[in-house]
Amino acid sequence: MRLHSLRITAFGPFADTQTVDFDTLAADGLFLLHGATGAGKTSVLDAVCFALYGDVPGSRPRSRLRSDHAVPEVRTEVVLELTLAGRRLEITRSPEQARAKKKGSGTTVDRAQTLLREWSTAAEGGPGWAASSKSHQEVGVELQRLLGMSREQFCQVVLLPQGEFARFLHAGALERAELLGRLFDTARFGEVEAWLTERRQRAEKACQAVQGEIGARLERMRQAAGPVAETVAEATPDELAWAAQLREQARELQAAAESWQEQAVERRNRADDRARRVEVLADRQRRHHRAALRARELHEAEAAHQEAVAQLARARRAEAVAPLLRLHRQAEAALSGLAETERRARARLPERLRTAEVEELSGAERAAREELGGLRALLTAEEQYRGNVLLLGRLEREREEAESRRQEAADWLDAWPDLRQRAATALDQAKVAAVQAEQLAEQLAEAERRSAAAGRREELTERLASAERHELTCRQSSLDTHEWWLELRERRLLGMAAELAERLATGAPCPVCGSAEHPAPAAPGPDRVTQTQEQQAEHRYREAARLAEEAAGAAQELRDRTAVLAAEAGGLPAPELRAAADRLRREQALAARGAAQGVRAQEELDRLERERAARTAEAGAAAESVAARTARLDALAAQQDELAAELDRGRSGAASVSARVADVGPLADRLAEAASAARAAQAGAAALREAGVEARAAAEREGFPGLEAAAQAVLPPAQVELLHDRVEQHRAELAQVTAQLADEDLTAAARLPQADPAADRAALADAEQALRHAYAAEQAARERCATLDRLSAGLTEEVRRLAPLAAEHARVAGLAALASGTSRSNELRMSLETYVLAARLEQVAAAAGERLAVMSQGRYTLAHSDARTRGAGRSGLSLKVLDAWTGQDRDTATLSGGESFFASLALALGLADVVTDEAGGMPLDTLFVDEGFGSLDEDTLEDVMDVLDRLRERDRAVGIVSHVADLRGRVPAQLQVRKGRNGSTLRQLGTG
Repeated sequence: MRLHSLRITAFGPFADTQTVDFDTLAADGLFLLHGATGAGKTSVLDAVCFALYGDVPGSRPRSRLRSDHAVPEVRTEVVLELTLAGRRLEITRSPEQARAKKKGSGTTVDRAQTLLREWSTAAEGGPGWAASSKSHQEVGVELQRLLGMSREQFCQVVLLPQGEFARFLHAGALERAELLGRLFDTARFGEVEAWLTERRQRAEKACQAVQGEIGARLERMRQAAGPVAETVAEATPDELAWAAQLREQARELQAAAESWQEQAVERRNRADDRARRVEVLADRQRRHHRAALRARELHEAEAAHQEAVAQLARARRAEAVAPLLRLHRQAEAALSGLAETERRARARLPERLRTAEVEELSGAERAAREELGGLRALLTAEEQYRGNVLLLGRLEREREEAESRRQEAADWLDAWPDLRQRAATALDQAKVAAVQAEQLAEQLAEAERRSAAAGRREELTERLASAERHELTCRQSSLDTHEWWLELRERRLLGMAAELAERLATGAPCPVCGSAEHPAPAAPGPDRVTQTQEQQAEHRYREAARLAEEAAGAAQELRDRTAVLAAEAGGLPAPELRAAADRLRREQALAARGAAQGVRAQEELDRLERERAARTAEAGAAAESVAARTARLDALAAQQDELAAELDRGRSGAASVSARVADVGPLADRLAEAASAARAAQAGAAALREAGVEARAAAEREGFPGLEAAAQAVLPPAQVELLHDRVEQHRAELAQVTAQLADEDLTAAARLPQADPAADRAALADAEQALRHAYAAEQAARERCATLDRLSAGLTEEVRRLAPLAAEHARVAGLAALASGTSRSNELRMSLETYVLAARLEQVAAAAGERLAVMSQGRYTLAHSDARTRGAGRSGLSLKVLDAWTGQDRDTATLSGGESFFASLALALGLADVVTDEAGGMPLDTLFVDEGFGSLDEDTLEDVMDVLDRLRERDRAVGIVSHVADLRGRVPAQLQVRKGRNGSTLRQLGTG
């Protein structure tokens, strides 16, 4: 992968379009990307990452990619031209961003856009760019296929972040595993571990389930066996043998219960036969005794029986006369009711008609009916008269209301010109206030911006003073530690002879002169300085120098920010700016309230226009209504005069025609009722006379002396039926008792002693109770045997199931423990994923060791260690440094600041090689190395630059991202990032 050019618009700190020509910049293979802190060096690398992956490193949201300095009309866009796998491509990306609507006010959101083009030499019309895709998904898939690495891998391999690899160098196993897992995608091996663990848990649960089922079946067998379980020993490891013993004991108890049941059946049968015989004798004795008692009772009731027979005969004869007697009584009752009805009807008539004959009453009714017909014809006219009275009142009220509306509308129309003039004046004043409010709002925004800048300037001024004091302290500390280090170094050089003398051994050649004899070795002085003391002093100096540089950078950044804020504030003090902003805020609020009145004034003007039209229409409609109701009132008055004359003739002195109808109508009805009642009473008297003659003739035929005697002999049908049943029952009981007293069996039983069946019934009950107990015991024994057989069959099946499940669990548990590093067979306690990561780390350490040896002039090299860690630590992810000068292994934490830098740089370059090979060997022709050069001394910096020079020997471009001033003289090709109030800009230097 080689980068050719980059164009950035409204991205990050860059407000305008900035262009980077990587072909020119990287012509010598090495270039420098430098600038002040916060200028936007990292944003250039973010733009490259965004073009390739549609996202930026870290966790920054896409919504913050747009530059805050850009004008609204400029769209955020990144265009990257590069070569991938021999194909020259151009990628254009724009994130989702808001813009002003083309029509109306407000904003709308433009969707993110992606365009991929490829340079083609076979295009129609000559070489040129050909569109490849506009789909986010298609472009992402194509670039992922060509790059062969994820965004995280790209950020680690192409954009080498030294700070992260310094932490990786000194990190523990868990942190290294996290980074390596992201880069080499070893999550699948962790999934294998999880899958084996899940299989082990499932197998363990399956075994536990079967074992639980076996235990449950054993418990159910113990419960089902009941007392049998007490006679059999508790379950041994051989559960099936214990179950067989239970079944055998249960069958023996079942045989005993069956024998007991047979004996109980025989005893019950014998008791039942004896109880039946005694019960028959006792029944015959009771029947004979009851028959003798009933015979005496019937003999004593013979006289009453004969009287009932005679009464039944009289009632039978009276049944022929009863219908005529009922007719005679009904005629009497009817005549009495008709006479009473006639009396009441005549009492309701006028005095002169109460004693009139039937014909006279009928004539009076006809006369009343004729008068009533004429009155009913006048009811309609009377109803119309009353309706006209109500209508006249309503029309009069409506005419008055219409006249009132007409007058009100006319009054409002007279006042309309003044109302409209006041509304128009208020609207003009509001428009003036709206213009003033808009002008004040702009002035207020500027004043608030300057006031805020002044406030932040005062805050930063205090911080700047503290930072400058801290900078002086750090610089003085750096100078002090530097002098101390140089002093110790000088003293050590003076005592170097004694230090060499300590290493001399008898017979061994001197490393200085080569002699094997050492007659007068130098002795150490009282103020001897050791190598460790010198290294410690150097380390303190390096740390103090780093802190001084950081303090200087922080102070300079605060000076720059303070100067920018001072320019924004215009040099005025913050209280004065805040007072001016408060004054403008009050004026703007007052003008805004005045402008708000404009809406209400316009609404009032529109309302007055609408009400004027409505009032005009209402006045015309009200005048028409007054005229129409006046004409209607005149016509109704004439009609009322004619109706009044006609009604006066028909009332005949009554209050109204309706009142006269109310008097005449009931009188006619009462006359008709009285005439009908009189005719009915005459017919009832005739019917009574005829019924009396027929009833007396029938009584004489049946032998009764008169109607009274016949009536007394008549009985109700139910009483006749009851009397007949009583006579027949007496005859039947007498015949039955006579037959029973003549029965030989009953007579023979009566001569025997009195039988007592209670004792035999008690003996039978005891025998039946014993039989029920025996039957229950036999059924319980039978069910116990069946339950034990069923549970034993299930127990046998579960025991057979347990063996293969236990074997499966043992096999899966062993594999899971081996993969998770907890098995005794796994001597290094290394999980499967850690094992794969350890292999990758071993490759990285081998590749990094070669470069570290060059940087350290052959002294140091990195090596991977799979030594077992103590406690619960993870093995296989350790790194060690081999020191060729001492021949000892060193922990990475013992490296100095400069040594840690080039060790982490070597580690980053080694990881880049391994990840590149992992991704399919994609050549990386452009690399960026980010920061960390400030901690190197001059000699070490030369060694690191030699390594970077070797990287470009294979036609590779290496970009150094740093603000170290020494690098600007060493690397002529530079990309400078400059920051300003209106955003950052890019400038290429030293590229001709």
